[in-house]
Amino acid sequence: MDKLKSSGEEESSGERGVLHTWRGYSCSVTPDKVLLSRPVLQAALGAKHGVLLVEGGQVYSFGELPWKQNQALSGTTEPILEAGLSEQHVVSVAAGACHSGAVTEDGAVHMWGDNTYGQCGLSGLSVVPNPTPVGVVDCEATPPQPVRILEVACGEQHTLALSTRHEVWSWGSGCQLGLLTTTFPVWKPQKVEHLAGRHVLQVVCGSSHSLALVRCLPPPHEARRPPLDKCGQCNQSLYTMTDKEDHVIISDSHYCPLGVELEEGDSKSGSEGSLCHGKVRSSPSEPILSAQTPKSPTASCSSGAPVSAPASVSELQDQAPLTEKECVQSAPKGQEESQAAVVDGEVPEVAAESHGDETDGTKASGGLMATGVKSSPYPDEQALKDYLKRLSDQSLAEHASKNPTTVQCAQPLTEPADVFISDPATPVAQSVTPMGSALNHLVISCASAVGERVASTYEALSLRKVISYWGPGEGRERPEERVRQEEHRQGKKSSSLGDIREEEAEGLNRRLSLPGLLSQGTCALHILCHHMLSPRLLRRVSRPPVRAVALTPVGVAESDAHLPSLQTEVWSWGRGQEGQLGHGDLLPRLQPLCIKGLSGKEVIRLAAGALHSLVLTAQSQVYSWGSNSFGQLGHMESPSTIPRLAKLSEGIRVWDVGAGQNHTVLLADGDCFQPILYYSGQQVKEGSLETSQEQTGGCTQQPVLLPFCMNLGYVSSVCAGGQSCAALADRNVMGFIASLHELAAAERKYYCKLTSIKSILLQPLLKLDSLSSNLGPACTGLLQNLVGRFGRLSQLTGQNSASLTSFLRRSRDVRGLVVLDNAHLFLDTYSEYCTAIGNLLVMGGFQALVKPCQDVFGKGAEAVQKLSECCEDGATLADVLINLFYLPVRHLHEYGRLLLKLATCYEVNSMDYQKLQDVCSKYESLALHLKRKRKEAEYTLHFWKSFPGKMTDSLRKPSRRLVCESSNKALTLQNAGRFSVNWFILFNDALVHAQGMLPSKGLFSTHHVFPLATLWVEPISEENAGLYGLKVTSPEESFMLLASSPSEKAKWLRAINQTVEQALSGAGLDTSGAVMRADPPISRTASYTFYKDSRLKGATYEGRWVVGKPHGRGVLKWPDGRMYTGTFKNGLEDGYGDYIVPNKTLNKNDYYQGHWKDGKMHGFGTFRYATGEVYEGSFQDNMRHGHGMLRSGKLNSTSPSVFIGQWLHDKKTGYGVFDDITRGEKYMGLWQDDQRQGNGVIVTQFGLYYEGAFSNNKMMGTGVLLSEDDTTFEGDFSDDWTLSGKGTLTMPNGDYIEGSFSGVWGTGLKISGSYYKPNIYDSDKEKSCTLKLGRLAVPSEEKWKAVFEECWSRLGCDSPGQGETSTAWDNIAIALTINRRQHRDSPELLSRSHNKTLESLEFIPQHVGPVTLEKYHIIRRYLIKACDTPLHPLGRLVETLVAVYRMTYVGVGANRRLLQQAVNEIKSYLSRIFQIVRFLFPDLPEEGGLLAEAPNEKKDSDSNGTKIESPKPGRVVSSSALLLPVLLPRLFPSLFTLYALEKEKEDDVYWECVLRLNKQPDLALLAFLGVQQKFWPATMTVHGEKQQILSSTKDACFASAVETLQQISTTFTPSDKLQVIQLTFEEITQEVLSLLKQDFLWSMDDLFPVFLYVVLRARIRNLGSEVSLIEDFMDPCVQHGEHGIMFTTLKACYYQIQHEKIT
Repeated sequence: MDKLKSSGEEESSGERGVLHTWRGYSCSVTPDKVLLSRPVLQAALGAKHGVLLVEGGQVYSFGELPWKQNQALSGTTEPILEAGLSEQHVVSVAAGACHSGAVTEDGAVHMWGDNTYGQCGLSGLSVVPNPTPVGVVDCEATPPQPVRILEVACGEQHTLALSTRHEVWSWGSGCQLGLLTTTFPVWKPQKVEHLAGRHVLQVVCGSSHSLALVRCLPPPHEARRPPLDKCGQCNQSLYTMTDKEDHVIISDSHYCPLGVELEEGDSKSGSEGSLCHGKVRSSPSEPILSAQTPKSPTASCSSGAPVSAPASVSELQDQAPLTEKECVQSAPKGQEESQAAVVDGEVPEVAAESHGDETDGTKASGGLMATGVKSSPYPDEQALKDYLKRLSDQSLAEHASKNPTTVQCAQPLTEPADVFISDPATPVAQSVTPMGSALNHLVISCASAVGERVASTYEALSLRKVISYWGPGEGRERPEERVRQEEHRQGKKSSSLGDIREEEAEGLNRRLSLPGLLSQGTCALHILCHHMLSPRLLRRVSRPPVRAVALTPVGVAESDAHLPSLQTEVWSWGRGQEGQLGHGDLLPRLQPLCIKGLSGKEVIRLAAGALHSLVLTAQSQVYSWGSNSFGQLGHMESPSTIPRLAKLSEGIRVWDVGAGQNHTVLLADGDCFQPILYYSGQQVKEGSLETSQEQTGGCTQQPVLLPFCMNLGYVSSVCAGGQSCAALADRNVMGFIASLHELAAAERKYYCKLTSIKSILLQPLLKLDSLSSNLGPACTGLLQNLVGRFGRLSQLTGQNSASLTSFLRRSRDVRGLVVLDNAHLFLDTYSEYCTAIGNLLVMGGFQALVKPCQDVFGKGAEAVQKLSECCEDGATLADVLINLFYLPVRHLHEYGRLLLKLATCYEVNSMDYQKLQDVCSKYESLALHLKRKRKEAEYTLHFWKSFPGKMTDSLRKPSRRLVCESSNKALTLQNAGRFSVNWFILFNDALVHAQGMLPSKGLFSTHHVFPLATLWVEPISEENAGLYGLKVTSPEESFMLLASSPSEKAKWLRAINQTVEQALSGAGLDTSGAVMRADPPISRTASYTFYKDSRLKGATYEGRWVVGKPHGRGVLKWPDGRMYTGTFKNGLEDGYGDYIVPNKTLNKNDYYQGHWKDGKMHGFGTFRYATGEVYEGSFQDNMRHGHGMLRSGKLNSTSPSVFIGQWLHDKKTGYGVFDDITRGEKYMGLWQDDQRQGNGVIVTQFGLYYEGAFSNNKMMGTGVLLSEDDTTFEGDFSDDWTLSGKGTLTMPNGDYIEGSFSGVWGTGLKISGSYYKPNIYDSDKEKSCTLKLGRLAVPSEEKWKAVFEECWSRLGCDSPGQGETSTAWDNIAIALTINRRQHRDSPELLSRSHNKTLESLEFIPQHVGPVTLEKYHIIRRYLIKACDTPLHPLGRLVETLVAVYRMTYVGVGANRRLLQQAVNEIKSYLSRIFQIVRFLFPDLPEEGGLLAEAPNEKKDSDSNGTKIESPKPGRVVSSSALLLPVLLPRLFPSLFTLYALEKEKEDDVYWECVLRLNKQPDLALLAFLGVQQKFWPATMTVHGEKQQILSSTKDACFASAVETLQQISTTFTPSDKLQVIQLTFEEITQEVLSLLKQDFLWSMDDLFPVFLYVVLRARIRNLGSEVSLIEDFMDPCVQHGEHGIMFTTLKACYYQIQHEKIT
């Protein structure tokens, strides 16, 4: 309260927190003001003392304090400070009969006072003079944890504490502790296990009983288990079946004396359902198996339903005590509490009282309802029948021996609730039929069980729930007497079981069929199977199901955090001798048990007197029970064993209660918002003041007003204790306190109003049978929605009202107000509520409600008139109803007004003032907005009334509101026919165009609806002939509207634009009063279903639009299941997208993911066919076109194969490689129309090789066939592997046959021809003309043309080399940017290094002007990076080439005969890529050309180390030097494998020789190879020491040169390999120079042996392959230089080693 105007000086301590105390209620009473220096925050009164908590956390005591040494004799009137607590900051205090407690800020408990019964929790002391800490420790935790406490409550002999975890702890003596123990006192605080796991909100103590306010548990959602038929604790039957002469009584009156039944509480919730923790179940919010209210053993009926039976009263009475005796005696004997219930050898009879209260009577609780939740544990009717049959047979047998039998109930039994609240999660009352028939069977089988007697009477049994209801009692008898009389009367009432009256059946029938609106919280009412049903009733009941609705939702997740819960239960335990436990009997309870009569009453506060209990509900009503000897209950029932409503005048709303020894004090709102006080109970007469002895005086009939209350100021709370009362009051500071009180009082009054609307209007209406038939299905649904919204609003108000009430008792910091902090919650709830009313209003629901209202409330429906506060004369009932439902909107103004009032109490520049002002304006603007909405709804309703009939049905929708319409001919269609009439109606969601040929209004032949989200409107300029036109565009049509005048045109344009804008922004809730945009955006997101377009008919598109066309990202779904997700351009799929096509025959989907253009697949994509095939490659016009790969089947499927190559219009055409995995063949050649046609090569896994012509998918024409052992056939073929015609067959040894052949290769061949054995002397000549392979294969430059063409087209060229370089660079930049953007959305696809590569590629190297060496290096580095990422066109090209190359030459393709083709293919790649590079860098010299000289360039060797012998300081440009470093490393494995296979024989000879010669020691080998002695190293260095080389030394000479040469295997490109050879020569030279210590020039004769030694010692396994690779790919310009000579030396060594003869 820092910013309250001038709060500091003026507000002395006398202004706030003033405590007044008084006794009794006579007119002469004047309260005493307790004078303290600080404001009192809380007061607690004990029997003869009191405890006060003041601001600052200090505690004072006053009254008689016998435990204080100095105050032992006389009481103190002056409060004395409890010094023991002065160090602590106390937050709450409590007073018991003779002891006190306090809780500090950190959750510690301090107790002092009388400790005879252990009530102070300190062992060994009978009195605790000063506040002493009591340790509350949770020993179950490991390690034991101290428990923080929120508040304590003190009784006479016990204390309860509520922990911050909302659990209850107790100590002291007596069964009121709720602990499972019989040893008292309990010194150490113990947890009340029975409430563990529950959320306890408040605890209070009477002198010997305890009460707890507990939040209801949410409804459980598990499956039901069959109910038990035995009590879990005392093992008695829960249901008894007693056979009388002519009828059977089935009773559920078992009552467990321990007050709790331990059993599995886990079936679906019963009356006020919730889940039980542990195995204890005793709350109505848990599954209930036996009705917890004890009833007489006979089935008593609800009032107003007399059932006649020939059973005599005496019989019933005879039987009654029996059950009770059993019940009491069956309690465990060790527990003294249960014994105490037996008084003078007499068994107190169990009182049975109803749960109906005076207000509702049993109107609401009489009926029963069936729920849609299938609650029977049996799977279906048949199972139920079988079960009941078995049951009845068993009972028949047992009847012979006249024993009462146990009937297990097939349905949990529940209590009908009187306040109807239902959980939105549980659909209630969906169908009565199945259950009805099941019940029929139940009755029939029971009848068969008990014979004819039952059959004669079962028609005459009432279906009502057993409920008895009592009026006020007469006179005062002893409690036991009173109870016995009630019992007796019960017997009388239920003693007539005569014929059932027809209207009774009617009423019942009606209740059975209503929607389950009366169910409480989570509860769905079940028909009870232990009441027998009339089949006649059941037949009438089975009508179509009606959906139920929640009048009050069970709780709102969001608001629960800040608002008090209204879904509460009250649990009580302890002694019950005066009925103070509220369970309808006088028995004690050892453990907490839920009071069923308070379920659904929305209790928010408890108070307990010595022997009576009070609760305060959110509806500001007080229920009381227990001892009423002085009228302290506020009503005339005596004693009351169940909660009853205290009698207060109409309009008195109680909001705080206090209970003392024999009296009650109530704090309430009266006519004004200053609180008033009421008193009921014992009158205290003061005697002579010296002895201050009180004589007990009169008592009250009902609460009386205390006249002095208006002088106290604004009372914020009351309390009572002993014979005293106390009130805390505030003076009104700057109107602030008054404003707060006014706000709270207004909210309480408003909540009561809402509750009365609910109970007076909604409940009776919703019970009405004919409601849904009167309203029709649409309006019924809307009414249910409205009722649900009303329930939500009502609940929010109730919670807010409870919150404000507790706010008055606590902090006064305005920042804690829910209505401020969570204003959005209120605003949203009101908006939703008003929308619901508007929707019902528009559909004419209120007119339809008139008849049901008259049915329920009579012709004039005065009750409704009175509720609606409608003052207009002559208003129709429909208008009255509308006004009534719109009442809550008025309350928004009230919020605004009161918040503004609060704001004026603050300085204008303070934060609080600002906040209050802001929220206030929000409420006000919402109120105005809702008023506007109401007007719109009424305008729309009026429109529908005058609108031509036929179209109304299709166009009238609940949420649709009229904006404007052209019935005044203000808007016409351009070029409309002379006789046609066009009517345009603009709704908030659509523009409707109605057309008709006849001007008469009722005959519009067609109408079309244009949704606003996809409507574009633009004005047409008026230059041409003064037309005021508007162009309207929708996805499938556009038309021109002509307005009659410029103002009409402007009006329509503005109206359409605004409505479109609102439709797009969603609901158009301009609560903040935001300024609307003039025009809606041209580009927008919307959903639309096409109805005309042939390609898109029936398809729904959801995504971005631009002026009537899909444009941007979106999803298009066709009715047949096709779906496209991706980008659109001008209404067509364009860009990247996914497309799914269901394949009906295979029941799987075809799935395409890739690029589109103009609505067709175009560009690169992947198509996964439903058959399992996958195509990855290029598309054009929805067909495979360009380069692509098709995989068919998995390896284990029928025909796995892979094709990679060129496609044309969906067919394989051009060069391609086909790997037939099943047959182990690979074809590399030309295709046409999916067939092999033209030249090609086939290799098989068995080493066969064929090259030649193919035709019609077969080998046909000239070809060459080689087998693994070099047998060769050259000639004509007619089919695969089939020889047919002339040819030559050559054997591996050179013999050959010429002639004509026929037959399949590998089987017998038919030959007619000549056999030739070549002459030994002709061998040289023969060898020279060996077969040259590759002649009939596809030339390498013809291969993979499509791959290169695609790269060129990506660069923007139509054919290779044709195009602009600048365009190409632009395309590269675009490709990189787009690809980066795509990958930015999913960064996991790119590594960090990849990202860096992309960043560096964004810089385009300078590509114009002469290329110097420096620029050449820049180009080289650029190419390496570009080829590194597939996002760059060059990288994409390289990646594809690597893929096709591996595809060709790996696996079956690793055939040595393919080596030459593989080498040629790489060379053709080089030349073709080089062509692209020269296109991108036009000034790069051609192959073999020289680089330009930089002006100041020093002669420098390239990083490749290739020195040029040419004198010019230029460099030769070669494609291999530039591109091999990029290509070869990627292709190396497959290429080198081919080399190794080709050179296998030679390498084996070489290797054998290497191994043999390497066995020699160094010196012997040097000598053998003829190395001159002067070159022999004499010493070697080992670990830095020089050592002599001995004759046995191995691997020591020229070791560094050997090591260098070994690196040749780790390099890829020829230039790198040559570099290694050069370094090896340099190493040899170094070593020789260090030997000779003089300059020296090698001659080849000297050098060769030394180099040969190094080659041998290097032991390179595949040296032949390395040599061939270098030879094949060596840069031509190097061949004649230094590198060339060195390479020749190496090659010579290789041949030398092969032919070395060891002598």
